[in-house]
Amino acid sequence: MDDARLAERAVTTGEVKISARKAQVYYGETHAIRDVDVDILDKTVTAFIGPSGCGKSTFLRCLNRMNDTIPNCRVEGRITLDGEDIYDRSVDPVQLRARVGMVFQKPNPFPKSIYENVAYGPRIHGMARTKADLDQIVESCLRRAALWNEAKDRLDEPGTGLSGGQQQRLCIARAIATSPEVLLMDEPCSALDPIATAQVEELIDELRANFSVVIVTHSMQQAARVSQRTAFFHLGNLVEYGETGQIFTNPRDPRTESYITGRIG
Repeated sequence: MDDARLAERAVTTGEVKISARKAQVYYGETHAIRDVDVDILDKTVTAFIGPSGCGKSTFLRCLNRMNDTIPNCRVEGRITLDGEDIYDRSVDPVQLRARVGMVFQKPNPFPKSIYENVAYGPRIHGMARTKADLDQIVESCLRRAALWNEAKDRLDEPGTGLSGGQQQRLCIARAIATSPEVLLMDEPCSALDPIATAQVEELIDELRANFSVVIVTHSMQQAARVSQRTAFFHLGNLVEYGETGQIFTNPRDPRTESYITGRIG
C-alpha cells in the first residue's frame, strides 16, 4: 500500500481523542458557538478554518478550558477527552491543560532562560525526580521541537533572545514537556516569516506521530499542507468536517465551497 493510501487509511480508522456534542459558547448574552458536533482523531492533524470571527479560536479554547479564564464566558454541551467529560466538576483544569497543551498565535516564551522555559512544566507537575531527569526532558523536548542544535550552547540565555521562529519552536517544546496527549495551536505561524513557517509546519507533521494536533489557521494553503482533517466554521457554526482532501476538492456545503473559492471570507 502506498504512503498516500496508508495516510488516508490512518485518518479514517484513527481513534477518537476528543469528542464534542451540542457544544455551545456564550459571551454574556451573545451566542458565539452553536451546536458543534465533532470527533477529533488521535495522531492526526485537524485544521479549523473559516473567516475571522467565525468561532474557530473560541471553540479551540473550549478543548482545554481556556475559556474558563474569560469573564462572562459560558460553555454548554458535552466535550470529552478519552470519553471523560472535561467540564465535569471533578476535573482539575490545571491537570487538564497538562494533557491538552497549547501554543498561541504570538510566541510567548517566559522571561526565563531557554532551559527554564522547558523545565517549568515538568518541575511543577513533579515529572522529574533529579536534575539529570530534568536535563533529559529538556534535551528531548528541544530535539523534538527541532531547536536543540541551535540552543544547546545557550540554554542559560533568555528565551526572549531567540528569533521569532525559534521562540515559537521553544513554545512548542514547552508545550510538549508535560507529555500532553493533545496539542492545540492557535494560528502558530501568523507572526512568522515564510522560512520559520515552513520549519514549524514540518515540525507539526512530525508531532502527529505522538499527539493529536489541532491547529487554527487563517491560511487555507497551510491547512491543506499540514492537516489530514479539516473543519470549516462560519458564523459560529461548524458547517462541514471531513478529510482535508475532500473538504478542499469536493465540499458538500455551498458555504464551504464559497469560502474556499474566495467568494466569502
